[in-house]
Amino acid sequence: MKANEGFFERVYEVCRLIPEGRVTSYGAIAKYLGAARSARMVGWAMNSSGNMDDVPAHRVVNRNGLLTGKSHFGGSDAMQQLLEEEGVPVKNLQVQDFNKYFWDPGKELT
Repeated sequence: MKANEGFFERVYEVCRLIPEGRVTSYGAIAKYLGAARSARMVGWAMNSSGNMDDVPAHRVVNRNGLLTGKSHFGGSDAMQQLLEEEGVPVKNLQVQDFNKYFWDPGKELT
């Protein structure tokens, strides 16, 4: 078992709770998990979740609402399409009105 597998699974548990039509950030998940400086590790977890249908990785964006994980969706516009299908507006690879759609696990899950 790899050392980060436990952390990754905790990331996936939080990600599964993100409501449809909302987004969160790598940093918000890391902070919620008590590892505020581990946003990059959350990104690695999202990158590793490609074959997990129950992990809505498309709902995790960077702190500015940019679709930085786009390349892990086959280099296509799949991440943007999935978000738009849920009602999240995206323009130039960035969630529009980010604060309106932002879901903070630190506030929502406590």
